[in-house]
Amino acid sequence: MEEFWRDRNVFVTGATGMIGSFLVHELLEQGANVTALVQDQDMRSDLYRKGDIEKVSAVNGSLEDFATLERAINLHEVHTVLHLGAQTIVTVAYRYPLATLEANVRGTYNLLEACRMHAGRGVGVVVASSDKAYGEQEVLPYTEDMTLAGSFPYEVSKSCADMLAQSYHRSYGLPVAIARCGNVYGGNDLNFSRIIPGTIKLLLKGESPIIRSDGTFVRDYVYVKDIVSAYMSLAQRVASEGVNGEAFNFSAEKPLSVIEIVATIQQIMGLEHLAPVVLDDVTGEIRSQYLDAGKAARVLGWKPGYSLEEGLRETVAWYEDYFRIAKPGARSASD
Repeated sequence: MEEFWRDRNVFVTGATGMIGSFLVHELLEQGANVTALVQDQDMRSDLYRKGDIEKVSAVNGSLEDFATLERAINLHEVHTVLHLGAQTIVTVAYRYPLATLEANVRGTYNLLEACRMHAGRGVGVVVASSDKAYGEQEVLPYTEDMTLAGSFPYEVSKSCADMLAQSYHRSYGLPVAIARCGNVYGGNDLNFSRIIPGTIKLLLKGESPIIRSDGTFVRDYVYVKDIVSAYMSLAQRVASEGVNGEAFNFSAEKPLSVIEIVATIQQIMGLEHLAPVVLDDVTGEIRSQYLDAGKAARVLGWKPGYSLEEGLRETVAWYEDYFRIAKPGARSASD
C-alpha cells in the first residue's frame, strides 16, 4: 500500500469530518501529498487537533463552487480523488432539504465534471455513497444489484450522487468506484445527535442515554478505521477490471438495534445502571437497514479488522481524551 501512495497527489473532500480526518491522517502516514477541501475551519476536528492541517494543502471553499473544485484538481495535479464531502445528518436533511441536495447532489456532479475535464491525466475517483441510497427494501440485507430507491431527502441525495458517479463512468469512461457503507462510528464524530457519540457524551456526564426512536430500529455499525482501509483499497484498484465503475457495500455484517448498541456502549463503560430514555419521536428514517459485504470480500479481499467491542473501546477512549483536553470555547461534555 505504501508504494502506491508515496508521493501520490490526492484530493480529499470532507477532510474535517470523522472519516475524512482519519483518512487524511492515514494518507499522510503512507507518504501521500494531500490536498484537502475545507469549508469551515473547525478547530475541534482531528484534522486540526492532530496538526495534520499543517501537512496538507488546504483549499478553502465548498462543493457547490465548481471553480474551486476544478482549480484544486488542476493546480495540485491530482491523481486520486476521495469524495467524502457531504451534508451527512439525516434529521438536518429532513428539516432543510435544499442545503443537503445542493451539497450532496450539485457537489457530486461538480466534482465529477472537474475530474472528467482532467481525465487525461488518469484521475481516479472514489465516491462515498451510503446504505441510505438503497432506500427501504422489502428484502434485507442490501446487495449491490438492488435498485437505488431513496425516498426521504437524505436518502434521495445519496441515491442521486451514487447514480451520477455511475453515469460519469458509463458515459465518459471516468475511473470511478463507489463505497456504500453502513453506520460508521469512531472518534472525531462531533455530531452528537448520532446515537454513538451522543450516548458516550451523556454517559461521560453521568446521565442516561437518549434514544430518539423506539429503540428497535436496526442498523449496521462499522468502525472508521475499517472504512478508511476500504476507501484506500478502492482507490488503489479503481482502474482495475471488476472495480472500475462498480459499487461495493462495506459492513461488519452484524446488524444491531439501537437498544442493543446503547447497551453495548454502557457495558464497555461500566454504566449499565443508567436506563436509556426512549423518546419514540423519529420522522423520515427507515426502520431496518443492513448490508451484505460479500462482494468487497471476494473482489477486494476486504474484511473488518475490528470487532464492535474493539472499535467502541477505541471510540470511548477518544471521547474521554477529547473532553478532558477541550480548550476554552470548545464544546465540552457539560455543554
